[in-house]
Amino acid sequence: MEFVKPELEYAELLPLLIVLGGACVGVAIEAFVPRGLRRLPQIVLSALVVVGALVATILVGTHLDEHTGAAGATGRGLVGAMGSIVVDGPTIYLWALILVFALGGVALFAEQRLEGGVSAFTGQAAALPGTEGEREASTRGLDHTEVYPLLLFAVGGMLMFPASGDLLTMFVALEILSLPLYLLCGLARRRRLLSQEAAMKYFLLGAFASGFFLYGAALVYGYAGSVTFAGINEAVRAGADNHVLLLAGIGLLAVGLLFKVGAAPFQAWTPDVYQGAPTAVTAFMAAGTKVAAFGALLRLMYVAFGGERWSWQPMLWVIAIASMVLGAVLAIVQSDVKRMLAYSSVAHTGFLLVGVLGVQSAGELADGQYTSLEGVLFYLTTYGFAMIGAFAIVTLVRDAGGEATAYDRWAGLGRTSPLVAGAFAFFLLSMAGIPLTAGFIGKWAVFTSAMSAGAWPVVLVAIGCSIVAITFYVRHIRLMFFTDPHPDGAGTVTRSSLLTSGTIVVCLVATLALGILPGPVLDLVTSAGDFIR
Repeated sequence: MEFVKPELEYAELLPLLIVLGGACVGVAIEAFVPRGLRRLPQIVLSALVVVGALVATILVGTHLDEHTGAAGATGRGLVGAMGSIVVDGPTIYLWALILVFALGGVALFAEQRLEGGVSAFTGQAAALPGTEGEREASTRGLDHTEVYPLLLFAVGGMLMFPASGDLLTMFVALEILSLPLYLLCGLARRRRLLSQEAAMKYFLLGAFASGFFLYGAALVYGYAGSVTFAGINEAVRAGADNHVLLLAGIGLLAVGLLFKVGAAPFQAWTPDVYQGAPTAVTAFMAAGTKVAAFGALLRLMYVAFGGERWSWQPMLWVIAIASMVLGAVLAIVQSDVKRMLAYSSVAHTGFLLVGVLGVQSAGELADGQYTSLEGVLFYLTTYGFAMIGAFAIVTLVRDAGGEATAYDRWAGLGRTSPLVAGAFAFFLLSMAGIPLTAGFIGKWAVFTSAMSAGAWPVVLVAIGCSIVAITFYVRHIRLMFFTDPHPDGAGTVTRSSLLTSGTIVVCLVATLALGILPGPVLDLVTSAGDFIR
């Protein structure tokens, strides 16, 4: 057997190489720099790596047309790394979006003022909660700066996930983005047991989901004789034998991806992990993971299984409806802000799946309508900014025990801190899809796309669940502005540094701008085009 030297398109893969290379440099800093001197170099390195990768992404995107039709594929972009990585318009947009959210994640990770001069991450993760070792680490102000290279590794996996050109690369990307997040979820400085429980649940359920994904990849390989999306697509359109293998493989692969996006009935980890993880991790994870996982889901379903659409579409109908109903109903009965946002995230997953059911070709749409890919990409943009901004505000509301996430601690917040409460209310209104907010435009884009594809029953359920969701969003706004503070004392807003405040302001401006002037971003989403097939 002759060895074939792999050929890599280094220029087009530069964003990935920058992030993963920066993560390795961060590991070297942990190994060779004294513990007390690591924090600033890690923060500066992480910020520079993310900004550099974002600049590289923009440069790659501006030269994307030069690769039109490369490697025998249709569409703008190229299939690189021996067919393992696909760099096309949707990939570039998703990369840029993930890196923007990652920059907000770096800022929230670096915040120290809220905890009295230390970060939100534990000083000694190996120490048992409540032991002398943990107290000593807290007294000395120790900090786990490993969180920054872990963040970069997770970002690298997120970049690779939606750009995967075959099932094996997609599985590797899934593990690269998941394993660092499992660790990060268990590193909260306060509520250590809750944080460790969240990490354990996320790890165990995530391991099961990865197993389903890998078994599904094996079945699809048995059907198509190939793990590349192009090869699978050819086998599907040719009507290869063993159709049962294909259907079972699609179902098992969907389990792995639907777990990552938090869709019902695979959402059980979401409220516990969102509540127990450090809030900075929750903010980054809620936005970045959703973007990466939906990008991977879209590429898998549209490129590899596009010819089998009528087989997997009914499955997504059921899952979309279940996610919307379960998320909207269970969010109503929550009494913790982070759990409410978690179930809200489940409902938004259902809304995004409605968009996945939409029309995939622009030629089938009337003027002014958007394809399913365009609608989902825009919705992910609006959702990510709202979630990062909302969780950033959650870090500001505190009492003697740290973050005050119980509802009664938020009572009367609009009277004591009207600006913070007003910003949080605006993010909630955007999630509810109220006009003049980004959320309204996002829902309009995915709903019209699904209607054009004939999925009107799912759209009707989505509209009903949106109305139900307004209930718990408005209830929290009423709690902040029209309810007297709790007799035992409400949570107070702690003054943050420019890192958290700047993140909130950027998310607020983006949410407002995308609601009032969505045209430029919608044009950008439209110009991204379709996946390379």
